[in-house]
Amino acid sequence: MSSYTPPENIQEILNNLPTSPGVYQMFDRKGTIIYIGKAKNLRNRVRSYFQPGNVQTKVQRIRERVVDIKIIVLEDEVAALTAEAQLIRHHKPRYNVIWKDDKRYPY
Repeated sequence: MSSYTPPENIQEILNNLPTSPGVYQMFDRKGTIIYIGKAKNLRNRVRSYFQPGNVQTKVQRIRERVVDIKIIVLEDEVAALTAEAQLIRHHKPRYNVIWKDDKRYPY
């Protein structure tokens, strides 16, 4: 198993995430949103991407590129689900699922 430590700026963000429901947006060095997700608990969900044991291909590609994470705290999971869908449709992030019949990833 390979060792992984998040960059210092990402670790600082991870240390300060709330446990609230909401939406998170991950940005690359150009300021482009590369992934949008929702969570019942933002702290647990976002931190899961940066755990050393998480070796999923998509997760590895995201964390290699992410330089910033922004969150939107919402009142509940339903609001998070709605906001996530709207943001994905608007921004079309590279690593989000393409919601077509085959549901393929764009990589």
